[in-house]
Amino acid sequence: MAVTASPADVLRSGLDVSEPGGEFTSRAAAEAYVGKVCFKQGPPLLIGAELEWLTAQGELSATNSRPDLTVLADALGPYAPRSISPDSPADPLPGGSRVTLEPGGQIELSSAPFGTAAELCERLRADTTSLRELLESRGIRTISGAADAVRLPLRVLRLPRYRAMEESFAGLGPFGALMMCNTAATQVSVDAGADPAEIAARWRALYAVGPALLAAFACSPGLHTAPPGAWASQRMRAWQRLDQLRTRPPVHDWADPITGYARWALDVPLLCVRPGSTNSTSGSANGTSGPADDTSGSAGTEADWCAPPGATFADWLCGALDDEIGRRPDRSDLDYHLTTLFPPVRAAGHLEVRYIDAQPGDGWTVPVHAIGALLSSAETVKEATALADPTASAWSESARRGLADPELRATAVALLEMATAHAETPEAAGELAAAAIRCRRGDIPTAAEFGAGA
Repeated sequence: MAVTASPADVLRSGLDVSEPGGEFTSRAAAEAYVGKVCFKQGPPLLIGAELEWLTAQGELSATNSRPDLTVLADALGPYAPRSISPDSPADPLPGGSRVTLEPGGQIELSSAPFGTAAELCERLRADTTSLRELLESRGIRTISGAADAVRLPLRVLRLPRYRAMEESFAGLGPFGALMMCNTAATQVSVDAGADPAEIAARWRALYAVGPALLAAFACSPGLHTAPPGAWASQRMRAWQRLDQLRTRPPVHDWADPITGYARWALDVPLLCVRPGSTNSTSGSANGTSGPADDTSGSAGTEADWCAPPGATFADWLCGALDDEIGRRPDRSDLDYHLTTLFPPVRAAGHLEVRYIDAQPGDGWTVPVHAIGALLSSAETVKEATALADPTASAWSESARRGLADPELRATAVALLEMATAHAETPEAAGELAAAAIRCRRGDIPTAAEFGAGA
């Protein structure tokens, strides 16, 4: 994260760097702004990914095994995010990926965007190796797991955003702390589309295929201290049980996703309110890393950014919170609010697919290739949407039963076989075909398929 977003950061986030004081004249103006910055229009050419790993110093089961942030910053050197090293240049790794940190010490790589999934995987795989070597130089291990089944949830990153998030989610049960500190994801990002019609088609496709792909890549049956229950993806369970106003938008009711998303965004309760507006924005796979001004708490003291309970951005916009907050929101406040929305697919200029578990070993390449192939043309988008239609609403069943559900398993196999037919390279086709065979057997992904990985 950087104190001021670079042009590359702005390109990746899709959110304009706002000048302070740019207040909105009406809700309609704010909705128009959201539609513009969240759905950037242009030919769909690029693909990116964000990968997360749990981390540990020593044995995972040991007391205090989460990495010491000073040691972590020392290991990362010039690549350290400013959330743990305020004076760091936060340089990208040689393959173009930037390092960020999640509240429980999970490490994340955010790739640069590339023109092909094959190039993305090549560069991101190299950066994964570099990251692992940097961390191992100080005795820190990366662990390929979508949910921590061993440790109590413990927040180690002391930033005001996370304090506000922690307090907001505390009243909703145990899943807030578990999501923040004990889960990890594989996130894939693709361009939104060239025009509103293409954007709508790609948006609907990513939601339609979501339950089946969630089931295909679900691999987090254990989550320490989670309430009893057998779930294929405890990580997704945490998201679904967390804060439904924030995590489960009514997308099936939206005739137009651009308009629907903008209206929904303004009606989501505020998660946190910064004391003043700033000029930077960036996001993360977990949805928890925020703009770089969050580094104001990196010295260990956390300002109070808690929002008035239940108040929405629309309330703030119309003046209902003048007494509590003392100012109206500007564009950078809305930019920030957009980073606190955590739907299965998030619009951030591009479309972020957020429903896939962190994969064992190097298995993250498979969902990258799958999504790239399924969205490779208008025809594949249409075909994938039709194939997935029977299970398009089965989000809860997918997280709970995964491939044990016959209909979800059949849809997952059909989608992966389709992706195999449209893969960019023979290597990608081989990975996708193997995943389809695995899904047909009803097996979850394992590290043995792809090596130990990071």
